[in-house]
Amino acid sequence: MEFSSKLLERAVNEMSQLPGIGKRTALRLVLHLLRQPKEQTQVLSQALTNMRNDIKFCKSCNNISDVDVCEICSNPKRNHNIICIVEDVRDVMAIENTSSFKGLYHVLGGKISPMDGIGPHDLNIESLVNKVKQGTVKELIFALSSTMEGDTTNFYIFKQIQDYNIITSTIARGISVGDELEYADEITLGRSIVNRIPFETTLKL
Repeated sequence: MEFSSKLLERAVNEMSQLPGIGKRTALRLVLHLLRQPKEQTQVLSQALTNMRNDIKFCKSCNNISDVDVCEICSNPKRNHNIICIVEDVRDVMAIENTSSFKGLYHVLGGKISPMDGIGPHDLNIESLVNKVKQGTVKELIFALSSTMEGDTTNFYIFKQIQDYNIITSTIARGISVGDELEYADEITLGRSIVNRIPFETTLKL
């Protein structure tokens, strides 16, 4: 792809680094920005800069937040005895959109995948185990994607906390095996949370 401007080429190259954005789409987006008033582009640029510089990760659940403890964790109306374990913040958003869960979350930041060089110590597992050890958590809901990596991560966490007096459950398999949680429709995902099943039973399947 030939460019008449090095500035344009650099902008396209940077835009094409985003997931799902190829060079042609990046060029279309950059040219769109060029056609907009300069002020509008500056607003977008400032919003991205502010997000990158000022955004925080909740000290309790690792969810993205504007403050040290996110609105979900600091909400006294939520059930602080139930924690739903998810892979990343997109899964929190997906479950919240169902309005079916009123507990708290714990964002792992990924799932165990030896092929990708991701082990248990690369995830936020230790802080989750510490929550269980404190004795305030009554139930853990495993809500990772139903893939081999997700199941491996579930089992690893289960082994870490199985000696504690705590209920472990997993979302019902209304979510197809191999599916990513964020792509499930809200009704199916909501029913999977409500109709969750004991995690131990999945080990016998």
